[in-house]
Amino acid sequence: QVQLVESGGGLVQAGGSLRLSCVVSGSIFSINVMGWYRQAPGKQRESVATITSGGYTNYIDSVKGRFTISRDNAKKTVYLQMNSLKPEDTAVYYCNARLRVSPETDYGSWGQGTQVTVSS
Repeated sequence: QVQLVESGGGLVQAGGSLRLSCVVSGSIFSINVMGWYRQAPGKQRESVATITSGGYTNYIDSVKGRFTISRDNAKKTVYLQMNSLKPEDTAVYYCNARLRVSPETDYGSWGQGTQVTVSS
């Protein structure tokens, strides 16, 4: 069974940093796009950053210059380095990956989420 396992969330003061990690466990053929999403209380889930298998990245405007997404294909892991955190970054952060489990089959998969809380 393939799972996405996240780690690295926590409580941090404004201006601080956190690094999120997400590992894909289980047997897969390949991983296409990976990304981080977040959902704050009372708000819709939004895409924060994505990265393709070739390393092309995309960010929402509110995190540009502060967050950096990266991936290690050999370790089947995606990271999100978050610097200069703000209280408005507080949310549950979810990892997402497009997994190819066979030459004919791929699907999107989500992690369980990790809480990030930024105090003012």
